[in-house]
Amino acid sequence: MQSFQSDGVEIAYLDAGAGDPILLVHGFASNTTVNWVDTGWVRYLTGNGFRVVSIDNRGHGRSQKLYGLDDYGAPMMAEDARRLLDHLGLARADVMGYSMGARIAAFLALAHPGRVRSCIFGGLGINMVRGMAGTGPIANALEADSIDQVTNPTARTFRAFAEQTGSDLKALAACIRSSRAPLAAEDLGRLACPVLVAVGSEDVVGGSAAGLAALIPGAEALAIAGRDHMKAVGDRRYKEGVLEFLRRRP
Repeated sequence: MQSFQSDGVEIAYLDAGAGDPILLVHGFASNTTVNWVDTGWVRYLTGNGFRVVSIDNRGHGRSQKLYGLDDYGAPMMAEDARRLLDHLGLARADVMGYSMGARIAAFLALAHPGRVRSCIFGGLGINMVRGMAGTGPIANALEADSIDQVTNPTARTFRAFAEQTGSDLKALAACIRSSRAPLAAEDLGRLACPVLVAVGSEDVVGGSAAGLAALIPGAEALAIAGRDHMKAVGDRRYKEGVLEFLRRRP
């Protein structure tokens, strides 16, 4: 991993392979290694002729940890991604985000349409516009002295995953408590690049892939059969669907 300064914040990133660039943006409480390396994505994409650039979002992985509510938010994190493209001298790239990363990718594509060749929204379907409920209990779970104090099943899952990934729990709590800029259906209707929405058929966190794709002109939906939010990430059908999409997008 290398790093650069994004408006004063140290951001870590991976740059591997050669060919058309694709920027990968991981999900909440994850990082480049967990989301994209361990699942085989980096090896798969570089092996199929792509240059893979993967960012560790602020507060995550090897990037700088921040603890203020004003230090986070998808639009701000999208600017980190844009500055990474600037840092590497990349005029534009395909962009794939998973879960929170998909939301960041959407803000990047809306704010800088000329920089995004195509968008792949993984692990986040119609709930991209419905929003995520229950962030308070998740933040409380992250701030608890021990996971044994967490009784909410969903919040406990997030706490366990954050511990598994070796994350800074206080930084993640600040991230999830931060202002959540709204994304409306009409916003997504302005996306002009090719879009693929890929979500597990059993993913209650992300919601329907087809539901979100219906809001975006020309978007395609890929329901990853039998997979939930966590198990869809490294699924072979997800990888094959993305590669097929990338090979035929303009």
